[in-house]
Amino acid sequence: MSDTDQEQPHHPIVDLKAGAHVMTLDAGVFCVFHAPGQMEAGPSGLPGVRISRAPGISEDAVEVVTFEADGWMGAANSAALIRVRRGPAGVMVTTYQDNAGGSSPRLQVIRLIGGVPVDRPLTEETVDEEVEKISPELQQPTGKASKASVSGVVGSEAVREVVVHVQRRGDVGGAIGEWVGQPGSKRWIEGFSIRPEGGLLAKDIEYQAVLGRGWLSPWAEGGQFCGSRGMSLPILGLRVRLRGDLSSKWRIKLSASFTDGTKVDSPEGREEVLQAESLAPLESFRLEVVSMKGREKRGVSTRGA
Repeated sequence: MSDTDQEQPHHPIVDLKAGAHVMTLDAGVFCVFHAPGQMEAGPSGLPGVRISRAPGISEDAVEVVTFEADGWMGAANSAALIRVRRGPAGVMVTTYQDNAGGSSPRLQVIRLIGGVPVDRPLTEETVDEEVEKISPELQQPTGKASKASVSGVVGSEAVREVVVHVQRRGDVGGAIGEWVGQPGSKRWIEGFSIRPEGGLLAKDIEYQAVLGRGWLSPWAEGGQFCGSRGMSLPILGLRVRLRGDLSSKWRIKLSASFTDGTKVDSPEGREEVLQAESLAPLESFRLEVVSMKGREKRGVSTRGA
């Protein structure tokens, strides 16, 4: 071997096993997430999944939001939001595996508006099938959405005024005026519900979750769960407002912290979307009900004030 050959760097090429599929979705908002119990990626970073628009689908017709800018979801514990403005439209789901073998990641799809999961997990064989068939057996007997749902009604576990579902911890409750979630914990909030007690009733309040830049969930009424559970999908902020006559006498004051260390308070006298400029996930927030005259309340004896 010549000295020239010895000096040349080697760039090995590794063959991967890949599967590309097109999933057709009607207009709406969907979440694609890893099914529970999957193995983490190996040293190569594989297996993994990438979600993207199908060829020929314009950006204004389909929007895909993932933690990684390129649509990479990895092997486990991740999710993607898909908003289809004009459907039906195609979404590419591409799986990658190395030579170590093993199965490709298993995915599930949930329709966020309506909160009902699709009938079965998406495997390499089924990912290209349409997901508009909804499975009644995955719903609770009451017809409400299962725990892997969005904007469903919170059950009997919600014994506090504000309940948040925290990453790797579950549901945590608190009272209006208290912090819910843990500032500085770096654990994001996946969803929340607000059910005031006392003079301020559930029907007097409504709220939204921030899903992406300029992207809000539908309005949820007091007592309803807004966001997701168990899908590793953080919300990026929130918006809360009062309804009816109370909005002219009282206002909502919000303070929030985010996983990148950002802390934000709602502007004085305005009920705006509360989020970090960086769009970091929300980790905790505090909700207060304040009189327009400056007397702070916690949802008690507001009527007739």
